[in-house]
Amino acid sequence: MAKKVAVIGAGVSGISSIKCCVDEDLEPTCFERSDDIGGLWKFTESSKDGMTRVYKSLVTNVSKEMSCYSDFPFHEDYPNFMNHEKFWDYLQEFAEHFDLLKYIQFKTTVCSITKRPDFSETGQWDVVTETEGKQNKAVFDAVMVCTGHFLNPHLPLEAFPGIHKFKGQILHSQEYKIPEGFQGKRILVIGLGNTGGDIAVELSRTAAQVLLSTRTGTWVVGRSADWGYPFNMMTIRRYYSFIAQVLPSRFLNWIQERKLNKRFNHEDYGLSITKGKTAKFIVNDELPNCILCGAITMKTSVMEFTETSAVFEDGTVEENIDVVIFTTGYTFSFPFFEEPLKSLCTKKIFLYKHVFPLNLERATLAIIGLLSLKGSILSGTELQARWATRVFKGLCKIPPFQKLMMEATEKEQLIKRGVIKDTSKDKLDYIAYMDDIAACIGTKPSIPLLFLKDPRLAWEVFFGPCTPYQYRLVGPGKWDGARNAILTQWDRTLKPLKTRIVPDSSKPASMSHYLKAWGAPVLLASLLLICKSSLFLKLVRDKLQDRMSPYLVSLWRG
Repeated sequence: MAKKVAVIGAGVSGISSIKCCVDEDLEPTCFERSDDIGGLWKFTESSKDGMTRVYKSLVTNVSKEMSCYSDFPFHEDYPNFMNHEKFWDYLQEFAEHFDLLKYIQFKTTVCSITKRPDFSETGQWDVVTETEGKQNKAVFDAVMVCTGHFLNPHLPLEAFPGIHKFKGQILHSQEYKIPEGFQGKRILVIGLGNTGGDIAVELSRTAAQVLLSTRTGTWVVGRSADWGYPFNMMTIRRYYSFIAQVLPSRFLNWIQERKLNKRFNHEDYGLSITKGKTAKFIVNDELPNCILCGAITMKTSVMEFTETSAVFEDGTVEENIDVVIFTTGYTFSFPFFEEPLKSLCTKKIFLYKHVFPLNLERATLAIIGLLSLKGSILSGTELQARWATRVFKGLCKIPPFQKLMMEATEKEQLIKRGVIKDTSKDKLDYIAYMDDIAACIGTKPSIPLLFLKDPRLAWEVFFGPCTPYQYRLVGPGKWDGARNAILTQWDRTLKPLKTRIVPDSSKPASMSHYLKAWGAPVLLASLLLICKSSLFLKLVRDKLQDRMSPYLVSLWRG
């Protein structure tokens, strides 16, 4: 008899979790409180239902080849970065193609999820739901929570003295949908993440003035990289990760900063990272130009508010502010759980590989999508779901939770005492995390083996963008179309750009042609040599660290 799995939420991670259950012959039932799939990607004109939705002008900041389900590429004519409508269409196509809608109960709220009395033996859960005022209770063998990061707006009014005296309009970015209604106003946007940058840029076209306040600063990257190719496809590559293991981090950071400042000097634009703060990045194509044109003015942290003005930490005062928009993020919670599970699930340190809570005797609860990646969240949540469903079936084993819980508790104490840094809020390296989960499933591609069996494919996998299809090449869930999807990913990338065909003149063979012809054998030989010594990477890193540090110091002083 198939195991029954409750899936909470039918957003990006929810519908992929349904599919993963079906792929593993499990029996999913998805509970979605709204009337459609897509979660925050389903645009609505207002946020009266309390759900977080995209604003109307939102455009994806991860290119389509890097942010698709691993066995369902976007249509080739879809733009590389798309508005929310196009992206929602893709989610609908995915759900219909795999016939997932029949597993979803819409307009259904989950009231409670509790362990059954015999949980230590069965791992089963009682799930109470409510549909149109009527409650229902059902037993499930496992639960996948796919409610995501963006649940409750974080509005830290208590951190801003005088805010309650302010007579203008105050709102959180969750309430922002369109720029109408803000024309001719002086607007202060607090917080510089992707949302803060987007809203500031959009409002700068109609507002009298936009002030953008940031505590930490940020690095700003565009959607396109060198030669106009999608930024994610040019930077998220296995050979870059390989280099990062060899070269000292200080040297790599120095190179990265020089490259980012070559586009525009972040310090001159008021965007440089505050000393002592962790570096962060946002994707925004227009912010530098808006600052350059004076439509957006960068400001430091707000020290206090008066009835009509804001006083900033640098002593400057901005008068006659009409609107304050907080783009200060969200908090996540699990109101349907009982304590201590409710509190524990909000602490990523107590989630094994950001998925399984450590205080349960049975691994039958998976938190899907509660992670921050330096890459596509969609791809990460899909891989999490593939792993979780195989754990539910007993096909993937995880270590005893007692030992893991003890280690996590000790780490939490060290963080509280300031002995070690809390990295739970930092974004995870995309390839490292994906490979880690893929290794648990048995779907991580072996690069040396791939070079022996299929050099052309291996070249694309190692030197090309790390697209999700790579995790369908081998192992459970192998997809026969994965190889072709990888070899044709650049065709789909360039297809929507080819709307004006220019006759091409004959060109001599480029250096890349020779690299493709001779690079694979050379690389394979290098990999085999490297694999012979496990100390190689450590030795090289240490040597370079010793040699580069004095050199970098002299450069900075010069």
